[in-house]
Amino acid sequence: MRLRGRKGIRENLEQQVDLVVLDPKQYKGKWSELFGNDHPIFVEFGMGKGQFISQMSYKYPEFNFIGIDMYDELVRRASEKARKAWSQAEVETPPNLKLALANIEQIEDVFEPEELERIYLNFSDPWPKAKHARRRLTHPRFLKKYTELLNTKGQIHFKTDSETLFDFSLNAIADFGLQMTNLSLNLHRDGLNEEHVMTEYEQKFMGKGMNIHRVEVIVGEEALREYQEIRLDKYKVREAADESGEDQE
Repeated sequence: MRLRGRKGIRENLEQQVDLVVLDPKQYKGKWSELFGNDHPIFVEFGMGKGQFISQMSYKYPEFNFIGIDMYDELVRRASEKARKAWSQAEVETPPNLKLALANIEQIEDVFEPEELERIYLNFSDPWPKAKHARRRLTHPRFLKKYTELLNTKGQIHFKTDSETLFDFSLNAIADFGLQMTNLSLNLHRDGLNEEHVMTEYEQKFMGKGMNIHRVEVIVGEEALREYQEIRLDKYKVREAADESGEDQE
């Protein structure tokens, strides 16, 4: 990926110590200390221009958010989006958001095991050639990293416009033995949900009439237990009701 950025990008980022983290490895196991609280930490891997993570941080102030990308220019653009998102509340620096410069290949050097509660993968590079499959962010080698970094309430939320990548991802997740829920092959089929925060790519693809694929992956033991109690119990209730109706006949 080639980006044309402004001159002095690194200098710009170095001046934003309130928002930008250029050496995230120093905070491994210490992100809660950096935020100054013990709120759950949600991370977007490959945040792009930062629209999603910026809007999420503003919409959900009760959570801490970290946007990660490996390109200086994208971190700079994300910083502009973040400050703009919070300007509507007359806040200059988002209190619950950090933008970090890092390569996901070494993400285990940035976070301690069980330090995160949710991971967002939004419109990741599909790497369509089979020989590049290992680079896909839903490849089993990355799933292994994610499951180690997520806590007992951990989840992965994945969105893509690529049908090929989605098929690959569903199989990889299933083979890894993880529970999937809220799977959609056309997320906006019934219109835009006002609760849904979109990325730049998502808006672009929707404008072209393209389908957005999405799935949530339940990783943590506590999250899985809650899923079973809330999501699966409704099927048991329905089954019991059906059996009751048969008995009356």
